[in-house]
Amino acid sequence: MPEIRDCPAPDLHPGGPTRYRVPAGAVDTHAHVIGLPPAYPLVADRSYTPPAAPADRYLAMLDATGMANGVLVQVSVHGTDNRLMVETLRANRERLRGIAVIPLGLPDGELAALKEAGVVGLRLNVLFGGGVGLGQVESYGALAREMGWHLQFLLDARELPPIAGRLSRLPVPLVFDHMGHMPTSAGVDHPGFRALLGLVADGNWVKLSGAFRDSVTGPPYADTIPFARALNDAAPERCLWGSDWPHVAAWDGPPRTATLLDLMADWVPDADRRRMVFADNPRRLYGFG
Repeated sequence: MPEIRDCPAPDLHPGGPTRYRVPAGAVDTHAHVIGLPPAYPLVADRSYTPPAAPADRYLAMLDATGMANGVLVQVSVHGTDNRLMVETLRANRERLRGIAVIPLGLPDGELAALKEAGVVGLRLNVLFGGGVGLGQVESYGALAREMGWHLQFLLDARELPPIAGRLSRLPVPLVFDHMGHMPTSAGVDHPGFRALLGLVADGNWVKLSGAFRDSVTGPPYADTIPFARALNDAAPERCLWGSDWPHVAAWDGPPRTATLLDLMADWVPDADRRRMVFADNPRRLYGFG
């Protein structure tokens, strides 16, 4: 059985970018809240053990970085136990939305309660323990369509070519995490990244996030720039920004949030396009007023 490693804590003093001003109405579209046992058990097949990441610290991070709103994604270590995320959504109805991880077959009442709390999508995580894989993706697509939700995927884009057609036939919008979560050493001409570009150009969404996960050179993550620019050129109206707070499994040390934000000046040099990524696009997708 693989070793379950303890995660370092996130940047304790997040701040905004130094190279531009975060636009009004900006949304952090990718973050997690994490509780600890016994109140919030961790799944046995997890890939890491994180420190607690409570709601108040996340909201403080939003304030410190100039973000008006945030989107919480159910973290893999809590599996399909969405309680902490839902509690946080209910306490911050105007400011937050959520992406849940659920088993198929939930009663209608439980699905309705998730939607009422502010859940707007379902995540399928095929990379790490505690996630839900692709085996029943068509069933998840049908459920998402029924609920008015989208599907979000954490996968390695290098694995996309044989399944891209299958995903493209799903009846709801798709959102891909972390620019495809593939190492930059694979290159922008890798068939998997080209497949991701095709899916995004065809009407799906992608998060310009996870620089510290995709980079092979480390801070300031300059090797990620060609990937972000290619995705933004493919669909500037469907790119999103996410902090990925609290930066779980950042084994070389957690990134500085200000560094991740400054990188957007290189990822999306045009200020109007940056406004789209930070504000216009996510406010439309996640239903912020």
